[in-house]
Amino acid sequence: MRVFVAGGTGHSGSYIIPELIAAGHEVTGLARSDASAAALSALGAKVRRGDLQDLDGLKEAASGSDGVIHVAHRQDLLPSGGMDAVAAAELPIMLAYGEALAGTGKPLVTAGSIGSPGQHLGRPATEADPALPAGEEHKGTLRIRNVVERAVVDLAKQGVRSSVVRIANIAHSTTDRAGFLPTLIALAKERGFAGYHGDGANLWNAVHIRDAATLFRLALENGPAGRYWHAVGDGAIPFREIAEAIASRLGLPAVSVPNDALMTPGYFGFLTNIVTQSYPASNLITRRTLGWEPAQPGLLADLDNGHYFPAG
Repeated sequence: MRVFVAGGTGHSGSYIIPELIAAGHEVTGLARSDASAAALSALGAKVRRGDLQDLDGLKEAASGSDGVIHVAHRQDLLPSGGMDAVAAAELPIMLAYGEALAGTGKPLVTAGSIGSPGQHLGRPATEADPALPAGEEHKGTLRIRNVVERAVVDLAKQGVRSSVVRIANIAHSTTDRAGFLPTLIALAKERGFAGYHGDGANLWNAVHIRDAATLFRLALENGPAGRYWHAVGDGAIPFREIAEAIASRLGLPAVSVPNDALMTPGYFGFLTNIVTQSYPASNLITRRTLGWEPAQPGLLADLDNGHYFPAG
């Protein structure tokens, strides 16, 4: 297949492109800068110059491909507009892809959030759980992006083989430099201990990004239309165990942080509303439908590998 990839130089994209090429696909990546173009070429992809604001260019790229993988976001909008602005910019991109691919049956696979079905289900979230509506009351939260996921899945009604890969809260790898795990490690170093909320029993999930890349390929090649997939290797890790693993590697204590010390200027600050939630998730439907089996080290094993804690 000739595959167009947007976001090919990011953490997930830089694993997705080699995965696709190794499977025999021809990949073209979107590059805004010379540095991005060079990085794409180094990965073995062809380069299409452009950016996410050029909707006509994205439609042209999609029309000329056999399938699209989109793992890019307007990160430049976060400082001024937050997730509201990022989602608002992303929606027209998905609709542009839909216009280009309508009636073709070609695949469009995009990245989503494992939290999109919401918390407090009383069970692990499954791939059958839809992304919840994102109304005005959810502005400023991750859930505001759910409108993007719902739009992608709805493109199936227009003859697009569209699907969303919900990526776990923590996507880890040897090249993870700016993800959630490095943020937790930096917090522990700064505060002098690794913190968790309450008894730390709230459940988190994780995936090795190399396994996630395999899932993107499988969804592109064989995924039915209008579906959600769960890129989840570890589906229910108590947050306390993550904090304890970080603490052990740093030679620091792991400490329960009282409620009144969580928020700014407390331990977690603006991350409080995320780290205090529980996100158990199942990958059973993904595995049964696409034959996906995570093969890389789990989160705690990857922390033990040491690459998150370079000497000095």
